[in-house]
Amino acid sequence: MALSERQLAAFADKHAWQIPFDTSPRHLAGPGDARHVTHGLAAAGWSTVSDPLSAEIVLRSPDLRHRLQFDPQSTTSAWWRVRAEPTDTEPGWYAEFGELVPAEVLAGFTDALITPTPRQDPWQPVASAGWTRDADGTAYSPDSMCHIELRPLSEFSARPSWHVETREPARGEYPGPSIWHAYLDERVPAHLVGSFLSALADRRPLQRGMYDRTGHFNAVQEPSPLRPQQVVDAHTARIESLRARARAARRQQTKPATAPAHTSTAQPAARR
Repeated sequence: MALSERQLAAFADKHAWQIPFDTSPRHLAGPGDARHVTHGLAAAGWSTVSDPLSAEIVLRSPDLRHRLQFDPQSTTSAWWRVRAEPTDTEPGWYAEFGELVPAEVLAGFTDALITPTPRQDPWQPVASAGWTRDADGTAYSPDSMCHIELRPLSEFSARPSWHVETREPARGEYPGPSIWHAYLDERVPAHLVGSFLSALADRRPLQRGMYDRTGHFNAVQEPSPLRPQQVVDAHTARIESLRARARAARRQQTKPATAPAHTSTAQPAARR
């Protein structure tokens, strides 16, 4: 299903009339507009396989390997789920994200599914953003409300899974209630983890409308220097960039292999 002009216009209709507020830190910015995720995937050729009259949205990649599910009626704390089927050369994997994960942060993960980013140390963007790590390797945001942890499956497993959680401030010796979580299993590719953590730790604020839901009252909101139309234009430009990169990647995959240079097999002339 290609992303239609009507769908882009519906996004513009909502955001062109909202006064944007710069909202930070990102882990407290609230869910935002889910179309930051779904529009990007649709522009890259992902198709809808769910009932169009259902609140649930299920998108599948062109190669049928990847599947994204958004279920706002989920009875669990995970509203977003992403799965990859195993191939002959790569293992399958699973990731899930809670209701209040900012859509722009999740889009860092899904955009990297479309156009893989260079391999990087997933911790590098977190350290660069000033998050601290304790002795057991858990990283904490500057306000200590969000933490990132690598947990081994068992003492015999060398491939730990990633757990990210934002919580209310601790109450004495007890951790505060959970605000949102993300879980990426031990086989999620490192470049996807890195893209998610990079988008999460990014110091730049996210834009939210005046009455948009935030993740917590500790979120700081200030009038944005961006005009509403600039927010719309940024979304459109990102979608066009993803569409172009997805097309380029498909062309690269279907490009025929270059034939080897022809080697002459002519025999030397016989001596007279």
